[in-house]
Amino acid sequence: MWKCEQVIGGALNVEEAAALYRASTLAERRPVEDTQRFTRMLAGANLVIVARDEDGRLIGISRSITDGAYSTYLSDLAVDSAYQGKGVGKDLIRATREAAPQAKLILLAAPAAVDYYPHVGFTAHHSAWTMDGPAARA
Repeated sequence: MWKCEQVIGGALNVEEAAALYRASTLAERRPVEDTQRFTRMLAGANLVIVARDEDGRLIGISRSITDGAYSTYLSDLAVDSAYQGKGVGKDLIRATREAAPQAKLILLAAPAAVDYYPHVGFTAHHSAWTMDGPAARA
């Protein structure tokens, strides 16, 4: 079993979080090898929910930015591959919604997860747009 709880992103152990991102395959699309940038990612999120197993091992994370009233951007939902399909992701989403119940939950799905989100209540929105930062375009 596991337990979900809200934490301060900047207080997370960066190495432990990076190991989770690798174990979930999210590290393929996040700068976990750039420790300084990854640390800023964790610290900059104002709504972070983690899931830990009965031994205290980090097995999941929901990392979001929210105003608490209108929108919550769930930028990372990572679950250790060994725990996927057991409900950890659903619990992380539930806890995220409970932390900001009036806000609409918004996310961009990883290609491999596109089929997961409709099963947990999300609907596709076909007018979303993204723009890379200047450093990513160079």
